[in-house]
Amino acid sequence: MKYNPDKHHRRSIRLRGFDYSQPGWYFVTLLCPNRECVFGEIKDGEMQKNIFGEIVKKEWLNTEALRENVLLDEYVIMPNHFHGILGITSQDEVKMVKHGSINPEFKLKPNSLGSILGQFKSVVTKQINRSGQPN
Repeated sequence: MKYNPDKHHRRSIRLRGFDYSQPGWYFVTLLCPNRECVFGEIKDGEMQKNIFGEIVKKEWLNTEALRENVLLDEYVIMPNHFHGILGITSQDEVKMVKHGSINPEFKLKPNSLGSILGQFKSVVTKQINRSGQPN
């Protein structure tokens, strides 16, 4: 579907001029396209993840393993969206939290919140598409 400004009124809630690569904790919400219930369903008051929900969980947890400057906190997967708390840390914080010692050869290229979430969403989408399961 081509972008149509008369139909697509997507607006950013990001703060203008804010550097989303700076260290801090960020609360993120990611919605499924058209808010479809893709990740599972609620049964008896509890979320029952399907294969797609499990892909989201696996890749979210993998985000911290792939990126030296990322720490993950609480997250919740719902049928049609995802909430998570993600920390972007400084080089010194990473050394203390993940490595437990100072490594003088440790080099870190900081990543922005947008690039972290973009990679997460891309990998999840590709894995869901490759799963062979109907969405």
